[in-house]
Amino acid sequence: MTAVGGSIQEVAIDGRPFAVAADAESQRKLGGWENEVQANGNGTARIVKTRVPMKIDGLTLETDDSRGDAEFLQSIADSNDYVPLAITYASGQTYMGEGTITGEMQTSSQAQTTAVTLEGPGNLVKQ
Repeated sequence: MTAVGGSIQEVAIDGRPFAVAADAESQRKLGGWENEVQANGNGTARIVKTRVPMKIDGLTLETDDSRGDAEFLQSIADSNDYVPLAITYASGQTYMGEGTITGEMQTSSQAQTTAVTLEGPGNLVKQ
């Protein structure tokens, strides 16, 4: 089977669907473990495992003022809970997990888009 890249079709945050700018280049981190190899004095080495959260960075979501999209996104960022997330890629594959909006969030009045980063505990799981 051929690998398929391209535009993200849709992101659903707490059940609310958002279109994603076709030229947005996002990065996906499934979550799980990151490994580091540390040397020992006798020439052997050990693996140090660090648990890391899942993360989707570089998302550019269409935000419609008439729908109150920016306010909705801000309410997710303001909340103390994780919400369900679903990201559908050009390949048709959907990844799901739980997370929240992290970092700075700004809405472009010209493009009517908002840049967001989603992070959460556990892993993104392919459905």
